[in-house]
Amino acid sequence: MKHHLTAIIEREDDGYVALCPELDIASQGQSIEEARSNLREALELFFATASSEEIHQRLHEEVYVTRMEIVVG
Repeated sequence: MKHHLTAIIEREDDGYVALCPELDIASQGQSIEEARSNLREALELFFATASSEEIHQRLHEEVYVTRMEIVVG
């Protein structure tokens, strides 16, 4: 089965953190590519070991990523 999931990657200190908001699973790496690869590995491991019930409970079908502008002060 193929899943299309979101990866949000951001710089943190001297590396990068990658988050999949659909399942709330994260990983990290020294580069964007490494963080993405490590997240893919963590997701594959989750799907290989989690029960179908756990997958159903954690999987958020609709996730929207957008930028907002706010005024502070």
